Amino acid sequence: MRIFIDIRSLDAHFASGVPGYVKLLVENMLAEAPEERYIFFANSFRRNLEKTDLPQKYKGTWLNFGIPNRLFDSVNHFLKLPKIDKLVPADVFFSPHFNILSFQNPNKHVLTVHDISFLHYPDFFSRRKQIWHWQQKWREQMENAGRIIANSDFTAQDLSETLKLDPKKITRIYPGVDDFYRQLPKNDVRLSRFRNERGLNRPFILSVGTLEPRKNVSALIRAFNYLKQSPGLKDLGLVIAGPRGWLYDKILKETESSPYRDRIRIWGRATPEEILFLYNLASVFVYPSFFEGFGFPPLEAQNCGLPVVASNRSSLPEVLGNSALLADPWRISELALAIESVLRDHKMSEMLKARGFENARKFDWKKSAREVIALLKLQAHNNT
Repeated sequence: MRIFIDIRSLDAHFASGVPGYVKLLVENMLAEAPEERYIFFANSFRRNLEKTDLPQKYKGTWLNFGIPNRLFDSVNHFLKLPKIDKLVPADVFFSPHFNILSFQNPNKHVLTVHDISFLHYPDFFSRRKQIWHWQQKWREQMENAGRIIANSDFTAQDLSETLKLDPKKITRIYPGVDDFYRQLPKNDVRLSRFRNERGLNRPFILSVGTLEPRKNVSALIRAFNYLKQSPGLKDLGLVIAGPRGWLYDKILKETESSPYRDRIRIWGRATPEEILFLYNLASVFVYPSFFEGFGFPPLEAQNCGLPVVASNRSSLPEVLGNSALLADPWRISELALAIESVLRDHKMSEMLKARGFENARKFDWKKSAREVIALLKLQAHNNT
């Protein structure tokens, strides 16, 4: 079977969110079904993924038109050209994200939809990102695609109820957890060195994610301010790791106005190794996001043996179940009390660690890859 995969959203150096999904899914598809013939669409004018180490891992044919993606997107948006299935002899076309493509037979197209947060909360996205979503003709792509993969039952139901898509064409396939994020031995020399060099010798709360309104970082800072007033938490710190996103300045102002700003560290974009070490050193992981189609960081934290406090909204209750404490992201006091219960109750913390390990094991990239391959084969067969 000839499988076309659009990897334009892949970032060779940043394995998080959608780029991480693409990277890990494709690598596991290659491992689970090496006999298939893969065509990787990596179009870009400036960025050449073939000059990275990816071709060594991604065995297949690489396709790059060498034109700016903005121009390619605009031509597809307005003229619906080129018809990619006329240019490329593939049996099925897989888009791990809705980067626009045009088809003569769109039933050959299988599309992953991570969430439609941009529709529910447009204020969480910059004008530039809103224009990008418009340019991708996301609704038309979803309506025309032969099959849709949703990352959670929540997203599948959201697509069906909000956009009135036929639930029969939506398949829920959970992503996996990157096993790079794992519990390290307490005597790991690298961990000790990292702790000492980065000044992480006191207990701290950890949060990982892009610093933007949707992640609700400001609420976490306010909850931290609340916690610091409690006896016995004077040494507690807060580490927030992630790249700067839209309206980052508001988060920075929230930090600077905190009376405990000397114990808040905005880490910035962290390498995978830094995140691994932070997961292994923190006392509790907190993820108060307003909206997630799946949510990788809480599962990564659980796989490292870290108790988790998360939002009780969108897909997070489904993905985490009773393996984490869930709180209303709009209620600062509720969020703070959930964090405090983990920090003060040793039995609670140990229980969440044990449940977290068990929960994270449910999400396996090999299983995800096999399910995606099976769906692609089914769709290819339906078009023969």
